[in-house]
Amino acid sequence: MTTEKVSFKGAFGDELSAKLDWPETGDVRSWVLFAHGFSIGKDLKPIRTIAKTLVDEGYGMMRFDFTGLGDSGGDFSDTNFSSNVKDILGAADYLRTYHHAPCVLIGHSFGGTAALMAAKDIPESKAVATIGSPCDTHHIVHQFADQLQEIEEEGEAQVMLAGRPFVIKEQFLEDVANQDIGEAISNLRRALMLFHSPQDRVVGIENASHIYREARHPKSFVSLDKADHLLLKNPADAEYVARVLAAWAARYI
Repeated sequence: MTTEKVSFKGAFGDELSAKLDWPETGDVRSWVLFAHGFSIGKDLKPIRTIAKTLVDEGYGMMRFDFTGLGDSGGDFSDTNFSSNVKDILGAADYLRTYHHAPCVLIGHSFGGTAALMAAKDIPESKAVATIGSPCDTHHIVHQFADQLQEIEEEGEAQVMLAGRPFVIKEQFLEDVANQDIGEAISNLRRALMLFHSPQDRVVGIENASHIYREARHPKSFVSLDKADHLLLKNPADAEYVARVLAAWAARYI
């Protein structure tokens, strides 16, 4: 597998860090764009596993860090759902300019929700896959529900996400409250694949059920039985996701 470090402009003009993975032969069946989950990053082991497995199947994959996370520039506290969507569009534009626009969008958790919203503005995309994703933007607020009053009164608060401190501003709450994910799902007009674990304790399985009901065909659901939200507990879970993705996406590229 060949990996190249690149960068592109994010929602606020900051340099965002990305990696391109593709077969050593240079022959790419199609490009895939991966959006990671809230407060995580592009180098989480399951994401690297998915990249390697897809590359073995002949795909090229771009994975990047959202604004203010990982190796990307910018301030996380200034970001919100809308900026995440713009970051995805910036990544797609980079692929469109230097390689080929992504045919498949993949998003994990909150990144999957953002991918559902971004798809309409990536006309070359044929398919969208989500992994453990919320059906709406309000879900993410549950992670710091006990500090909502502080955020509203003080304008911001430091919260713990994935074991690390982050500053959440009131503008984040205002942004997520004004998103219509239901409309984006019902008007997706792309093939949709939902991966979700019945045992997911971060984003409940009912979210996948809701997305499935809202979406039009073609749509598919794969149960990740016994998997955890981050796909860290069993490395085979991420490999399984990637193998199913590769076979499913081949129908639409």
